[in-house]
Amino acid sequence: MLPPPTPHWALLDLDAVGKALYSFTTLPCPAKPTPNSLSRWFYISSIRLTTLLTSHAPSKRPCSRSKPWWSPLLLSLRREYHRFARRSRLDPSPLNRSNVKSSRRTYFKAIASAKKTHWSDFLSLATPCSIWTAKRFAFGRPPQRFPDLPGASNPAEVADTLLDHFFPTKPPPPPLLRLTQYDDYTPLTSEEVSRVLSKSSNTSAPGPDHIPYSVWKSVHRIKPSLLPSLLDPLLSHRFHPPSLKKALGIVLDKHGKPSYDSPSSFRVIVLLRTLSKILERVVTSRLSAQATMCSLIHPLQCRSLPGRSTADAALVLQHNVESFHRLRDKVSTLFLDVKGGFDNVESPSLLSLLRRKGVSPYLVQWVGSFLRDCTCRLTFQGSPRVFAPVSVGVPQGSPISPLLFVIYVSSLHLEIPRSLIISYVNDFAVTVASLSYRSNVRLLQRFFSALKRKASPINISFSVPKTELIHWRTARSNEPPCSLPVQLEEQLFYPQSHLKWLGFIFTPSFDPRSHFSRRYTLANAALATMRRLSPPGMGLPLYLCLSLARALLALILLYGSAVWYPPPSILGPMSVFWHRVCRWITNCCSSTNLACLHREACLPPLPILVRHQRRLAGLRLICSPPEINPATARLPKSVPTFSPHPAALIARGKITSQPYLFFNLDWCSAPD
Repeated sequence: MLPPPTPHWALLDLDAVGKALYSFTTLPCPAKPTPNSLSRWFYISSIRLTTLLTSHAPSKRPCSRSKPWWSPLLLSLRREYHRFARRSRLDPSPLNRSNVKSSRRTYFKAIASAKKTHWSDFLSLATPCSIWTAKRFAFGRPPQRFPDLPGASNPAEVADTLLDHFFPTKPPPPPLLRLTQYDDYTPLTSEEVSRVLSKSSNTSAPGPDHIPYSVWKSVHRIKPSLLPSLLDPLLSHRFHPPSLKKALGIVLDKHGKPSYDSPSSFRVIVLLRTLSKILERVVTSRLSAQATMCSLIHPLQCRSLPGRSTADAALVLQHNVESFHRLRDKVSTLFLDVKGGFDNVESPSLLSLLRRKGVSPYLVQWVGSFLRDCTCRLTFQGSPRVFAPVSVGVPQGSPISPLLFVIYVSSLHLEIPRSLIISYVNDFAVTVASLSYRSNVRLLQRFFSALKRKASPINISFSVPKTELIHWRTARSNEPPCSLPVQLEEQLFYPQSHLKWLGFIFTPSFDPRSHFSRRYTLANAALATMRRLSPPGMGLPLYLCLSLARALLALILLYGSAVWYPPPSILGPMSVFWHRVCRWITNCCSSTNLACLHREACLPPLPILVRHQRRLAGLRLICSPPEINPATARLPKSVPTFSPHPAALIARGKITSQPYLFFNLDWCSAPD
């Protein structure tokens, strides 16, 4: 069955839309609205606006059989081939069979030529925006697996089974009877909407209305007062209407599963309406501003606030492990994963936590309205086009969901002497130190039990099979590696020699060779795929190849350089790979002088690029407030920062001196 037609927003007539929006006004909001009247007002106003936009955009109906390289010539050749084929079936004479072979050969050669010509034209006319589309075509897309679940014989039963698994039934919240306004509410301005839209990607997948962010950016640019007049009444009355809580649930399979006959082998990504995401981003920015002031997030939660990243979490972990090593302690870390994640957030517990922390009442009430009465329609091959009510914690795919989840699990950061708990969304790392590894094992088992007791009242549990253990050691240690396991829920977990956490590959001695060897392998695979986009003499223009090298290959190769410096044994092969990238961009031969090669490709040598990345990471740490960035809080007091916040963890007296993690870069040195 063909999909229903959708508006072709890329061909939206902005001139006609601008003239129509000039005379468009939203309906007046009810003076004393009820939930039903405010919901009806927003539904009618949004339908009027979306109808106006849809009327100025042509329709399209893409399907799997749509071929952009198809042409009238191919249509005539196909007709000729089928005409000769029918004639040959009626009269299988040698002449007719020869005509069939000749017409078939001509037809398929024309198809191959049309594909090649279309791909070459697409690459030669590519822009910095469409280059990522070419990259996606080159990498390919794995085939989607249909959920083959036992006991489900048709798509409707499959959808019901998935809904019961991912969205189990929960008791409904009490009905919302009346709406009130609060004195602490700040009106929504067009400047705030502009900041939110500037951080929204035009390539983000839209929800059931199929309206991308690019359309709303154009609407806001033409008439800046329109979106605030539409969204401000919802935020001032702390209400999220049901029409914005209709979502599409994209069913995706998890790679690497041994079988796909269980709902746990799939995941559901929720796609909300972009108009709803604009309002959610506004609330996210306002709630983030109160997160530090109200202590909503623990300082060691390295996510959901500006200024925190995975590199900060890795730096904090390594810093504390090396600090304990200087005290002659044995250090061990247990890596845990929260089971279910966003789906297990209970709305009453979250709202109670926000009230206790002193969050603005209108934000608390809006979050409660946002998390209730949600509907979702699962999308897979043959799925029924029916929205079903779901009881979900926080929707995975919403801009505000990571922040709400981090606030919800902030109480799991227990204050335990001579230990440390670092988290990044649903990934927790529990580090303990003592005089022996055997004591560390007992401490980890005790702390895991304490975490379980702390997490049980808020309906949070840990995925025990995903637990990993590592016993740290110094690079100069002559002792044999410790092999003591930790026992959790009658399962033994032995220490790992290589462990992946947040994209970093850790070893017991923090040896960066394993990490950068993996980055080198991934970068080689990416370059092999990128070569298909620009063969010699054709394909992408030079400046787009340079953009790919900077935005894709360099990021893949140098991920982790903010934490570790590549050792010479791996920096040499990485530099050779970088030379190949420069030759791919410039089409220079292998005997080209390297200094000329780098200047021609507009890419610095890799050692200089690594030092530059580390310099930028160091500047980011120094410029971050210590109360926001946990890695900045661990810098020596002599390092100047932009905040008078004391580095409390340094002031405990554990460390008397700390070497600088970053070093200066001589920018005057010429590439060799």
